[in-house]
Amino acid sequence: MDNDNGYGKLQQLLDDPTVSEIMINGPGKVFVERNGKKVITDISFASEQEVLKLVEKIYSVRGKRVDNELPYADVCMEDGTRINTIISPVSRFGISVTFRKFSKEIQNVEDLVRVGTINKKGLDFMKACIKGKVNMIFSGGTSVGKTTLLQMLSQYFSPHERVVTVEDSAELKLDQENVISLETKTPDRDGKGGVTLRDLISNSLRMSPDRLVVGEVRGAESIDMIQAMSVGHSGTIAVMHGNSPREVMSRLETMILMSGINLPSHEVKKLIASTIQVVVHMQRLWDGSRKVVSITEIRGMEGTQIVYNDLFIYRFSKKDEKGNDTYDLLPAIRYYPLFFDRMRRMNLISDKIFEIEEN
Repeated sequence: MDNDNGYGKLQQLLDDPTVSEIMINGPGKVFVERNGKKVITDISFASEQEVLKLVEKIYSVRGKRVDNELPYADVCMEDGTRINTIISPVSRFGISVTFRKFSKEIQNVEDLVRVGTINKKGLDFMKACIKGKVNMIFSGGTSVGKTTLLQMLSQYFSPHERVVTVEDSAELKLDQENVISLETKTPDRDGKGGVTLRDLISNSLRMSPDRLVVGEVRGAESIDMIQAMSVGHSGTIAVMHGNSPREVMSRLETMILMSGINLPSHEVKKLIASTIQVVVHMQRLWDGSRKVVSITEIRGMEGTQIVYNDLFIYRFSKKDEKGNDTYDLLPAIRYYPLFFDRMRRMNLISDKIFEIEEN
């Protein structure tokens, strides 16, 4: 953890490298996740007040709060551990606290290949997209590794870029020198002083960013992000929840329409299709492993529909020596991406990236 050490009963779990999540379901039940499996522990708290005291200690030093007026909130520790708290009556069975620990096993992109999150060919393609300043969405469900993948790939940002990150709870730790990290602010008890993601994105565009990174898009800020891309802020990267690239684009369309923008649905689709270039989708598989399962180009429009071009898909690869099926992230293109020639001229990529290697 960070310098706020001394978390009593939870300290041993926070220090345990095999624990990826800690879940407090009221004072009497504490669960952990190990290797993708959630199991109950023998740890418990004497009362809800004891749990709340721990939460207040963590949140207060970061300018966050959880109380009757604001019954849920997120915060991020210095080591990347993310914490969500929700209290009664919103949480019917009492206070619930979830610690999602940042994996110390992943320190660089080579570690992502080693643990099987992505293979070298898929990684090389994403490196090229980062260096070529392609507008990208990292999508997937909760706890699939989207933020970790983004953070590891950020080491390929140019050292000459000014990077602005915008997050609800700041968790991205980028190594570049010219980085500005912006975080939302909870309103005070009078409802004043709050700062939203939408406020931060709008302000970030006045900070001369060479690259904008949005920690998670989930509301009206979507239109500000899309407009930033459309006016030349190339290399913008965002994280979104969703079950597939197509669902993510549909959600993005809905969020933009709900932002109050006065555009018909097909114009919103055109705006999305002309700005987002690649969706990198991740899933957590049945065995608990986290994988990049597709890399998809957003190719434009045909009539009223967005056109998708799957570049890499996680699919059957070969039989192993025991005759079992194995799977890998393999090229699946129908067409070279529209940005391919530009990236080839920049010496970032070649045709071989889309060749399936013979085993």
